[in-house]
Amino acid sequence: MPPTLASLVAHPALKLAVRAGEERLETPVRWAHASELADPVPYLDGGELLLVTALKLDAENAEEMRAYVRRLAGAGVVGLGFAVGVNYEDIPEALVSAAAEEGMPLLEVPRRTPFIAISKAVSAAIAAEQYQAVTAGFEAQRELTRAALGPQGPEALLARLAAHVGGWAALYDMSGAVVAAAPEWAARRAARLTSDVERLSERPAPASAVTGGTGADDDGADRIELQSLGSGRRARGVLAVGTGAPLGTAERYAVNSAVALLTLTAERSRTLAAAEQRLGSAVLRMLLAGEPDHARTVAGSLYGALLDAPFRVLVAERAGPQTPDAVPAGGDGAAPDPLGRLADTLETAAARSGEHLLAVPDGDRLVVLAADGGAAVAACERLAEEYEGAGRCSPRRRGERSAAPVAAFAVGISAPTGPIAAVSAYRQAEQALSVARRRGRVLVEHEEVAAGSVLPLLADDAVRAFADGILRPLREHDATGRGDLVASLRAWLSRHGQWDAAAADLGVHRHTLRYRMRRVEEILGRSLDDPDARMELWLALKATSAD
Repeated sequence: MPPTLASLVAHPALKLAVRAGEERLETPVRWAHASELADPVPYLDGGELLLVTALKLDAENAEEMRAYVRRLAGAGVVGLGFAVGVNYEDIPEALVSAAAEEGMPLLEVPRRTPFIAISKAVSAAIAAEQYQAVTAGFEAQRELTRAALGPQGPEALLARLAAHVGGWAALYDMSGAVVAAAPEWAARRAARLTSDVERLSERPAPASAVTGGTGADDDGADRIELQSLGSGRRARGVLAVGTGAPLGTAERYAVNSAVALLTLTAERSRTLAAAEQRLGSAVLRMLLAGEPDHARTVAGSLYGALLDAPFRVLVAERAGPQTPDAVPAGGDGAAPDPLGRLADTLETAAARSGEHLLAVPDGDRLVVLAADGGAAVAACERLAEEYEGAGRCSPRRRGERSAAPVAAFAVGISAPTGPIAAVSAYRQAEQALSVARRRGRVLVEHEEVAAGSVLPLLADDAVRAFADGILRPLREHDATGRGDLVASLRAWLSRHGQWDAAAADLGVHRHTLRYRMRRVEEILGRSLDDPDARMELWLALKATSAD
């Protein structure tokens, strides 16, 4: 521990005596400094034991001594050492009284004790403390390294770190969830920091933050330091350390060592993940090439379990340019990669539940094979619900003039499938993705498309333009007042070409309706006997039915 006034008084070679301020002798001393200036404050840094002989002081002037001691106390001086037998045979009562009034420790320095001896004693104690801190730091580094290399890995490392800092430690993944905590009771406390962890993980690594606590109870007394893990632009995790006071030198060594070891572990995992991703990409290419047997062989134990049970194919795409809403508050102005964040979410969910997951980036797309009914698919659905529930894909409330921000990605999900039908499942996912983007949805499943109606698909600008082009000649004819060809065509098609029923709906004679249908054929240059023509005209009428 650092030297204190009490330890200097107890030093047998210095023979110091206390004349005032006995209650503050446990105050640490950062340095011992001699000065005969009447006002040494501009040259002080705080925490000093000031040594004087009163060469330039009127130490018997009570008013001057009170002002002098107040200046020293305001500058952070922790004690005053007065050498007797030099300019004064004893410490003047004016100085003793002023020190007592201010609560300033006043030490009597005998003539045979040189100031340099006091400075050396303080310096030696500080050096010993620093050496002890460095030694403790190296010992902590060795213990943390052994723990990190052991079978329990990060869990054992956190336990040793918590012991070294006299507090608690927690490790978070990219989603802000607690991966491990030590001691066990710290998990509940660490879970309250999710929002702080998410904000820190959005900043380029390495980054750090300090918070004064997590609540109004006794937990709030903690000083919590957050450190992001990773050597690249994106953090790979976050370490939290909670203590009752700021970290000392030895504790700082331990925390820095833990950050380095966890970063090394994360980067090693990142390298392995890149290798797994290349293998997964090969497996996916084989499945989509119609070679399920070869894909299963290459998958081995890494992805084999995924291919042995029903899985779903997810195809995700970025849903347009990033909006200001997508830039994290307090970040560096660069929006996070939406597909990377989606992949992190799915991988985290799969890892927690022990599922296998195959996620392959493909340009502006992310292709994922996930267990049917598993945690990864559920996590994707929850994420989509959060986007849509927050109104990120729908118009803003009435009165707000700016357009709603577009969700960062869109996802299409296939029906449950197996390796043999992977190609068909991929097409299903692509079709669902196309519908999601057309409808401004975050996620659409193939079952929803297959069980629904084709009519919502007509709500597309290109389809409406096509429909307007087909029907424009008929509408222009009707505008002249020479007949209601559009209404007649709609009635005839809705009655499947039954003349009497369609004429009755229109309230005209069936011969009149026949004449109108001949005019439709003449104007459009198409025969209504052609089923393709009838289909296109019917869809055009449905697409423009809201006009």
